[in-house]
Amino acid sequence: MSKSENPTLLKGALKSLKRFWLLIIGVVLVITLVIAWPLISNSPVRYADINDHFKYGSIGSEPVNGMPYWIWKVLPAIFPDKLPGEGYASLGFIYEPGQDRPIGFSKRRMFVDRVGLNCAVCHAGTVRDTRDSTPRVITTMPSNTVDLSGYIKLISEVAFDPRFNANRILAEIAAQGEKFNPIQKLIYRYLVIPQTRDALIAQGSLLAFLNNQTAADRGPGRVDTFNPYKSLQFRFPMDQLDPDELIGGADFPSIWNQKPREGLQLHWDGDNDSVDERNLSAALGAGVTPTTVDLDGIQRVADWLWELPAPPYPYEINQNLAAVGKPIYENNCASCHAFGGSKVGKVTPIEEIGTDRYRLDSYTYELLSNQNTLFVGTPRRFKHFRKTNGYANVPLDGVWLRAPYLHNGSVPTLRDLLETPENRPKEFYRGDDVFDQEKVGFVSDVAEDNTNTFFKIDTTITGNFNSGHLYGTDLSPEAKDALVEYMKTL
Repeated sequence: MSKSENPTLLKGALKSLKRFWLLIIGVVLVITLVIAWPLISNSPVRYADINDHFKYGSIGSEPVNGMPYWIWKVLPAIFPDKLPGEGYASLGFIYEPGQDRPIGFSKRRMFVDRVGLNCAVCHAGTVRDTRDSTPRVITTMPSNTVDLSGYIKLISEVAFDPRFNANRILAEIAAQGEKFNPIQKLIYRYLVIPQTRDALIAQGSLLAFLNNQTAADRGPGRVDTFNPYKSLQFRFPMDQLDPDELIGGADFPSIWNQKPREGLQLHWDGDNDSVDERNLSAALGAGVTPTTVDLDGIQRVADWLWELPAPPYPYEINQNLAAVGKPIYENNCASCHAFGGSKVGKVTPIEEIGTDRYRLDSYTYELLSNQNTLFVGTPRRFKHFRKTNGYANVPLDGVWLRAPYLHNGSVPTLRDLLETPENRPKEFYRGDDVFDQEKVGFVSDVAEDNTNTFFKIDTTITGNFNSGHLYGTDLSPEAKDALVEYMKTL
C-alpha cells in the first residue's frame, strides 16, 4: 500500500470507529430509556369507574406530602412495634380484594411510584349487620374505623428510628418480591430513601405539637382538622400558641348530596359557605398543595357528589312507630336539620348550643387571614372563610350512618343524644362497625372482638365533652323511641 492511500484508510477507520461508538451509545441510551422511563414519567393512576376513582384516584397529594410507594409498603414490616396490630389494617384502613393499598390511598408515578391520601381516607367506612357478618364498604360516609391520627403519628416517627436506612428498606422490598434493577437500587439507595427520610423528619418536626396536646390521640373516625394545617401549610409557631387552641379534634363528616348544601354554612363551625372552596380546602388538609393540586381529579369527585343521595337505611323500620315520630321530628328538629328549615345551615351560638367549644376555638382569625391568601392571583383564591361564634345546624340526610354524634363524636347513638348530658355514656368505645339497630349508631359497649381492640372515649377529657344540644331531652321515653324510628327514614 502506498503512502498516498494511508489518509483514506485512516479516515475510513475513524469513520467506522465513530459508527461503532455511536451504535454503543445508542444501545446504552435505548436500554437506559427502557429502564428509566417508568421512573421519570409523571402521571397518576387513572380509574374509569367513579367509585374506584373516589377510593383510589389522585387529588394531587403525592408530590409533596406523599411517600415513595415501596418505602410506604414496607414500613409495617420494619416497624411492627409502632402499629397496634398487623399492617395498616390495624389502623382501621379498609382493604378490598385485589388492591395493593387501602381505600383512601392514591398512586402517582413521579420519578418513582408515590402514594398519597385522597378524599376517601376520611369518607369511606364499613358496616356489619352482626359480629359475624362481612363488612360492607360504603363510600362517602364518615370513615368510622380509620385512625388517621395513628397513621400520622406512625409516619412522623419512623424516620427518627435507626431502622429507617437503605440496607434495611431495600432488603425488605426484596423480601416482599419486588425485583429492582441495578439503576433502581442505586436511585433508591442514594436518592429516594435519603430524601424521604429528610422529608419525614421535617414533617415530624412540624407535627411534634401533636404529641403534647390534650386528647391528641383521637382514635378512629376523628381528626384535628385545622391545627396540622396551620403548621404544614403556614408554618405557625405551634409551641407559642395557646394550648387550648391546639385541641381541635372533630368527627369526619358525610359528603353525599352536596347540591342542596351550596350556600349553607359548612364545616362543623360554619366557617365557609362555598362547596367548591370547602372541597379545595379539604384537599389541602389531605396533603395537596396549591402547586400540586389535581383540579380535574377533585372536580370529578365533586360532580359525582353533587346529587349523590344518602344511602337508605337497610334494615326493617317500624312504620307505625315512625309515623308517630314524624310530627315529633317536624316540631322539634326540622327547623334546624331539614333542608328548607329556617335555621338549617346557619350557626347556633356556642352559648346556646352548649357543646364542647374546642373545635370552634381551634379555628382562629390568624388562620383565616392566612387561608385567604391561598391561590392568590387565580379564580380559585379563597374568599369565603369566616370566623364564627358557634356550630352550624347540619341537614340530617343519612343520619343513621353518621354516628357517633355531635361535632366531636362524643355521643355514641341517636337515642343517647336524646338524653341529658349527665345520662349520656361517660365512656364508650369507637371503631366498631357492627350496627346498633335499636339505638341507631355503632356498637359502643364492646372493648374488643376477635380481631380488633376498640378505642375508649373518655368524655371528661377536654375536647371530648358530651355537653349541650339539649333539644328533645325533655320528651317522654316513648316519644324519644318514636323520634329515633322516624330518623331512620331520613
